[in-house]
Amino acid sequence: MSLDKQMRKAVKVADGLDDVTPQEWDVLNQTWRSSTRYGHLAHPADPVTKPVHYISDGVEAIDYIKQQVEDPCSYLEGNVLKYMHRYKRKGKPVEDLRKARQYLDWLIREVCVEGIE
Repeated sequence: MSLDKQMRKAVKVADGLDDVTPQEWDVLNQTWRSSTRYGHLAHPADPVTKPVHYISDGVEAIDYIKQQVEDPCSYLEGNVLKYMHRYKRKGKPVEDLRKARQYLDWLIREVCVEGIE
């Protein structure tokens, strides 16, 4: 299937994000990652979802950390708490709230993968 068809299919999934299953989310996420990795659909760096300073040799810091720690859920939960705690204090409240949401999304995905639910 061409990348264009994959993206159109993935975008259809994204139309109702409240009803997306973890498997559909993974398809959307994988399609997006593969498209941006090879220069398709290039977008500017996003300080929340794709901070340039957290990518080294094509490996994102979050992926590396999750591979290295024994309990990735605790790491992710700690970052949710950190960004929720500091959003009123650091001068970029919306960015910090978006970061908290990003870590919460990763935590939800991790919990789904582990079958904790």
